[in-house]
Amino acid sequence: MLAIYKRELNSYLTSMVGYLFMFFVLLIAGIYFSAYQLTAAYPKFEYTLNAMTFVFLIAVPILTMRVLAEERKQKTDQLLLTSPVSVFGIVMGKYLALVTIYAIPVAVLATYPLLMSKFGTVAFGSAYTALLGFFLLGCANIAIGVFFSAITESQVIAAVLTFVFLFAFYMMNGISSFFSQTAMSTCVTFGLLIIALSLMIYSMIKKTVTPKMYALATLIFFVILILLLLSNLSDRDDKDPARPRARRKLRL
Repeated sequence: MLAIYKRELNSYLTSMVGYLFMFFVLLIAGIYFSAYQLTAAYPKFEYTLNAMTFVFLIAVPILTMRVLAEERKQKTDQLLLTSPVSVFGIVMGKYLALVTIYAIPVAVLATYPLLMSKFGTVAFGSAYTALLGFFLLGCANIAIGVFFSAITESQVIAAVLTFVFLFAFYMMNGISSFFSQTAMSTCVTFGLLIIALSLMIYSMIKKTVTPKMYALATLIFFVILILLLLSNLSDRDDKDPARPRARRKLRL
């Protein structure tokens, strides 16, 4: 695993991908740090970290799209599988190399609260706790990117799938407003979505053309979409304060 880790880390440090990732993260951090801390004089560094979470939507797909997809496309994955390293060691070596690349800009961000302390009082506990959460969030997003890079040979498809999932997670609060407030309907809806997603991923992993599976997944998706919209409309209609008054007028 150590050899895989060194090889992958060296490939990112000798190419522009790793440096572009670090540059983009630090650029966005610098912009928000200037806006919140230097201009508005906010003493809480977690405001900056919370505002720049969208950076994962762009940076993570670009960083992770080639980590395993390129191996499968160039057929070098066969060499890795025949090496005296387990599959878990191969995946963990590549993943830890990506986490190391991500940890470099996070280490730079760790100096920001120290700079802020020169100009006022800073809550180091909350600042570094938020930084730890930001780091763990990035590690989770990188794991998602590695997963989608492993199920396809195309870097573009891996990047698009990673972006779609990260965007869905980023907009989860807005998406949840379309669901009914009852627990049973929410569980059923999420269960059907998981089934549709599982069918699509299974067909991609098996490398088999399964039109029936795609048709079934598509049908489930559109049925869920129709039910969500209709249930949301009915809930809003029932909660309309003018509705009971209108019914009373009709009875009179």
